[in-house]
Order: sequence, then structure tokens, then C-alpha cells
Amino acid sequence: MSGLGRAARMLTGLLAVVLIALGVVVALAATSATAASGPVASGPHVSAPYALPMTPQGPEGPRAPRGPDGPGSDSSVTIDLGGITDKPSTPVTVIIALTLLSLLPAILLTCTSFTKVLVVLGLTRNALGLQQIPPNQVLAGLALFLSLFIMAPVLGQINDTGLQPYLDGDKNASVAYTDGVQPLREFMLDQTGDDELRLLTSVAQRDLPEDRDDVSMATLVPAFVLSELKQAFIIGFIIFIPFLVIDIVISGALMALGMMMMPPVMVSLPFKLLLFVLVDGWGLVITSVVSSYQ
Repeated sequence: MSGLGRAARMLTGLLAVVLIALGVVVALAATSATAASGPVASGPHVSAPYALPMTPQGPEGPRAPRGPDGPGSDSSVTIDLGGITDKPSTPVTVIIALTLLSLLPAILLTCTSFTKVLVVLGLTRNALGLQQIPPNQVLAGLALFLSLFIMAPVLGQINDTGLQPYLDGDKNASVAYTDGVQPLREFMLDQTGDDELRLLTSVAQRDLPEDRDDVSMATLVPAFVLSELKQAFIIGFIIFIPFLVIDIVISGALMALGMMMMPPVMVSLPFKLLLFVLVDGWGLVITSVVSSYQ
């Protein structure tokens, strides 16, 4: 639908602006850090950080190391590794963050509940007979925050199992991705029907896996989108029924009165709005959409 396309373009433009602003902030922060660190000491008097003390030699052989308490006392050697850890460096973290921001619109539209919520809201507006009210920006913003509300448990699991262990250096990039994407796979599998999985597997000319958990992401993502659109249209059909009844009643009444020149939509619109307000339509629509993921 056109509203979905405009909302996606608007969201993509907004994320592009955020991406540019983030790049400028990172560049300014790097410049400030370089200026604050000052000149690095250089010259012949700089000692090597990894140099170990040499054992003195004598005519009778190697001498015992001389410590602060005299010959033969124990002396410990401390090697400073300069803060070397398994944690990813700041440039790597920034590159990963920028990459995720650039892919965020595609991930939002194909791997979350955003598409389903936006389609349901758009169908509700069309069922009321309204073309531009509420505006597309309002519907897209409402769909975005409802999607964040629905996806909050999944995002929390991704952060706990994948992102934070990688930033702490406990997992490498491959293991962190495998563990972090698993909660998202489980969410998508729970919302994807078997018919859509069979359809996409057949279209890709692949063998049908024995278990749903063996489905690849290349097959799961489009199957998930198809399932979301199917469920959104089912909800939209249920929403259209009472408003369709109102249109039929108003049209029959106008025909009986001989008012053929009066547009039925103009007469039925106030009754639709009255019914929608009396039954708390927006609350019912949002409740039905959110409860479909529980």
C-alpha cells in the first residue's frame, strides 16, 4: 500500500540523518581525544615497555640478582601489557554500530512487527473512509513505538546473550551473532505459519527440513513477512465488516428516500466515527494487534 511505502521512505530518510549526525559526533570525539592526549614522548630516553632486566655476568658465572635488601634477595618482574584485552576496539564498535544503523530500516520492515501494525492501522483508516486523517507520519510513529513495545523482550534477550558478551570480550563475533540472533529466530518462527514455510521452500527449490528450527534465515524472513501480511489482512477484514454494514444501511435509506444525488459516504462517515468512538476503536485495534503476538 502507498502509505507503507511513504512511511518506509520517511523512516529511511530519518535514519540517514541520524547516521550522518552520529558520524560527525564520532569524528569530533576522536579529534577531542587526540588533542587532549598531548604529544607522545619520543627520543632515545624512552624505555621499551616490554624490556626485561639483564642478569649481570661475572668471571665466576652469572651473579645472583641484587635486590633492594642485598644479594640473593627475591625480585619480581612485572610486565605491563598496555591494557590489551579481548574486548573489541572502539573503531570496530563504531563500524558495527554504523552498519547496524544502515541496515535498520530493512530489519525493521522484515524482521519485526512493524509491517503488520502499520498495515492494520492503514486498513482501519480506510475502513473509516478517511484518506489522510490520521496522517501517514502519525500512523508510522504509532506503529514504530508499538513495535518497540512488542519486540522489547526479544531485544532484551539479544542484548543479554549476544551484544553485551561481545562488548565485554567473553564471546567472539561469530559466537555472539549466533547466540544473539537465536531469540529473533524463535520470535519469527512462532509467528510464521507452516504454509508460508512450505511455499518459500518450494519456490527456492530446496528440500523441506525435518524440523522448523532447521529453516534458514533466507527462507524464514520472507515467510515471516508473508505471514504478517496475511494476519494483518484478516484483522483488516474483521474491522471492515461493521463499517460495511453501516454503508449498506445508509445507501439503502438514501435510495428509499429518493436522495440519489446525495453521496452515501458523506452521510455514513459521521455514523462510522460515532460508532468507532463509542466502542473505543483505537484501543480495540491496538489490543488485538498486540495480543496476536502473545
